[in-house]
Amino acid sequence: MAENDIKRRGFTHLYFGDGRGKTTAAAGLALRAINAGMSVFIVQFLKNRASGEMQLLGSFAGVTILRGKCGAHFSFQMTAEEREKTKMLSDKNFMSAVSAARAGFCELLILDELCAAWNENLINHSLVQKFLEHKPENVEIVITGRNPSELFVKSADYCTEFKKIAHPFDCGVSAREGIEY
Repeated sequence: MAENDIKRRGFTHLYFGDGRGKTTAAAGLALRAINAGMSVFIVQFLKNRASGEMQLLGSFAGVTILRGKCGAHFSFQMTAEEREKTKMLSDKNFMSAVSAARAGFCELLILDELCAAWNENLINHSLVQKFLEHKPENVEIVITGRNPSELFVKSADYCTEFKKIAHPFDCGVSAREGIEY
């Protein structure tokens, strides 16, 4: 492959682990892409409120952010009805992102917490697998979360593990606005 072809090719990034900073790293890449004039599409799975970095990213032209889950519970606390509605919303948001990527309206696609949605069966696995196996060549993809599936690891050109050594939460300190969200 010629060097120019490689520069135009979209790679897949996987940011995973039990350490904090996966979404923030993806947001940093989004800022870099925005500065280069690229269009950015972000799907946040199992999240229904904007963190500080997502609020800022959403203020830029060329950035689309979809997020959501049904109910206020963590996925492991959801009722069967909340799980079904969340899965439908996850599939809908994912397919919106896929459509944008295939139509050329998305140069950077961030799939935040896709690992959790996958692991909790809150997204259609075959839709995700088919997209990763046949992704548009020029779209850069970022997948974040804990415990990535083998599919995500094998699909990744960049694979970075975030490992927690210490965290104030371990001592009872709650998440702080501007720092953790």
